[in-house]
Amino acid sequence: MIKVLMISALTLFSGAVAKDAKVDVKESTVKWVGKKVTGQHNGSIQLQGGRLEMDAKGNLTGGLFTIDMTTLSNSDLSGESKGKLEGHLKSDDFFGVATYPTATFVITKAVPQGPGKYKVIGNITIKGKTEEIQFPVSVVAKDGKVTATADVSIDRSKFDIRYGSGSFFDNLGDKTIYDNFDLSVSLVANM
Repeated sequence: MIKVLMISALTLFSGAVAKDAKVDVKESTVKWVGKKVTGQHNGSIQLQGGRLEMDAKGNLTGGLFTIDMTTLSNSDLSGESKGKLEGHLKSDDFFGVATYPTATFVITKAVPQGPGKYKVIGNITIKGKTEEIQFPVSVVAKDGKVTATADVSIDRSKFDIRYGSGSFFDNLGDKTIYDNFDLSVSLVANM
């Protein structure tokens, strides 16, 4: 019993304890791409906050992130066209930002796939609907910071985002907007 207590105390005082790494929202980026039959649009969205959960060995074990949907912006248009698209994406046709100003993602499991590589499984909530998703993540720890990068594809139809979706409407032709949108995520967190 004394030996177990001594080992526990040594582990605690040697710094080998699990840590939460707080996400630096200014250094982190989330880029999006939405595609349609006749082309695509891209832009960015900002994190409101979050954390990566790491075990004592520096392995990713979990996390929680809040996305500020009011910051949804377009990068490939300008002027009136840019404002019109951003307004439409924020409207009830798409993300309903007035009613749902944030989206969340909670990592429920991080399965190691090799050094610094994980299959992340988690729950994403958009427009009040929650779905499980999974995707590969790369994690690098250096100089007191952790950077996690991932490319994620999300099916908007699972969140009742129907506008221009061939899953809900027939005969859209070249007006069809594909259901999946892609996110390229780079999270920078401070240990």
